[in-house]
Amino acid sequence: MAAVTHQIVDGIGRIVLSRAEQSNSFDLPTAQDLALAVEAVSADEVRAITLTAEGKRFCAGGDVTSFLGSDDPGAYLFELANVLEGGLRDLADLPKPVVAGVRGAVAGAGLAVMLSADVIIASRATKFVMAYPGIGLTPDCGVSYLLPRAVGQQRALEFALTGRVLSADEALDWGLVTSVVDDDAVETRVDEIARTWADSAPTALGHARRLLRGSWDATGPEQGADESATIASLVMGDEAQRLVKAFTNR
Repeated sequence: MAAVTHQIVDGIGRIVLSRAEQSNSFDLPTAQDLALAVEAVSADEVRAITLTAEGKRFCAGGDVTSFLGSDDPGAYLFELANVLEGGLRDLADLPKPVVAGVRGAVAGAGLAVMLSADVIIASRATKFVMAYPGIGLTPDCGVSYLLPRAVGQQRALEFALTGRVLSADEALDWGLVTSVVDDDAVETRVDEIARTWADSAPTALGHARRLLRGSWDATGPEQGADESATIASLVMGDEAQRLVKAFTNR
């Protein structure tokens, strides 16, 4: 069985971290499975994407035993980080809205996995930690890019340098997650959001997430030009025409 599974059900692409006995940590095969799952849910029929995990912990980051057991830990870690970051970047770049559900623990590279989603639902008992300093390593897989954009530079630095563990409520206050729910409500809320997206305006929502996520790397004029081109390309599409007609007929 793949360490990251995927399926497409009624227009929703479901990615599930399925390495629960290892706290859904990433070795190289798991990173490769994630890349394959992202490719699969990029299919045209997919209108929204969910990202969840089996077991008690969402993701413990990198699998330390996998690179320590390799003949060349440096080369192994380099490939692992590149493959995982590439898969997560592909997920972040998709013009499809993504909702994640997390519980238990999110550590290290697990933060990058989580932050590749647009809406993040956390269980009340979830803990968040950088984890890298504890083993003498540094952020990878896009964490140093995504984290300060989510919580601000000074909070990101405190989080990275002090070993602070954030509770779910603190993560919500910082803007690291979108909402906090009871543990048994995580998947239900994730499914509700994905279903609403898939049934409403998935094309527009997908391009909205693309524009917002891409704005960090664009100048103001470049972003404005992209916005103008995107809205013009969508206005005559079936989705916009249906929704505009419904709006004007109210």
